[in-house]
Amino acid sequence: MQGLARYVFQSENTFCSGDHVSWHSPLDNSESRIQHMLLTEDPQMRPVQTPFGFVSFLQIVGVCTEELHAAQQWNGQGILELLRTVPVAGGPWLITDMRRGETIFEIDPHLQQERVDKGIETEGSNLSGVSAKCAWDDLSRPPEDEDDSRSICIGTQQRKLSGKDTEQIREALRRGLEINSKPILPPINSQRHNGMSLDRAPSRKDSLESESSSAIIPHELIRTRQLESVHLKFNQESGALIPLCLRGRLLHGRHFTYKSITGDTAITFVSTGVEGAFATEEHPYAAHGPWLQV
Repeated sequence: MQGLARYVFQSENTFCSGDHVSWHSPLDNSESRIQHMLLTEDPQMRPVQTPFGFVSFLQIVGVCTEELHAAQQWNGQGILELLRTVPVAGGPWLITDMRRGETIFEIDPHLQQERVDKGIETEGSNLSGVSAKCAWDDLSRPPEDEDDSRSICIGTQQRKLSGKDTEQIREALRRGLEINSKPILPPINSQRHNGMSLDRAPSRKDSLESESSSAIIPHELIRTRQLESVHLKFNQESGALIPLCLRGRLLHGRHFTYKSITGDTAITFVSTGVEGAFATEEHPYAAHGPWLQV
């Protein structure tokens, strides 16, 4: 819990019911298979209105790696409902037993996996993006010099995501977290109102806030470029999410964004049903500064 608190204060992100946290380590420092977390509304502590504002309480639910992957490919709420139906996996109160040695798919292989597969097929995934180790190169033209990363440099001066681009990507992720919402990427020159969408907290930044997000080059002077070919690079964990991007997002007319954790690069995959995208069927590779759309 201290680690989650540090993340919240350092990133200024907030957690919401249905979110998942990849921890990759037993939560009690044992040999347990419970190595990740889902978040849900506390079933006993109801939301309250205080003189300082509205307060809701979240409960941490420990899950196995297979259950985390299912939540990513489908959605956290769906997996939480499955956990509620299995007494040894949490039951109606979603109580975490660190000694649990079987996943819900091992306890009831046919029923549980069938429900997840059906959910992915009919609803898709509501995970609309991740912070990842990723990069891209424009293969349409040779680099200007050895230090030029092709896609994000003008001469020797590196481009950074402008404030508008950062807001647009963040808004795209925020909208993507809404199940069954209309897939929209806000126009590049859009003006956001009150810094929030209607049903998300204004402090939620979806891990896209960058200390270097201010533009070196004015936003209006960076033109959108159509590219002939690109080279995408992902680390293994990020690349493993590509099937999720295709099956859970694009096939349902949605979008999926990789935001680099080491720089301002962003890669967004969009389907033809996503409004406001600058990549199209005619020009499937398009870039606006360091932001690539495919």
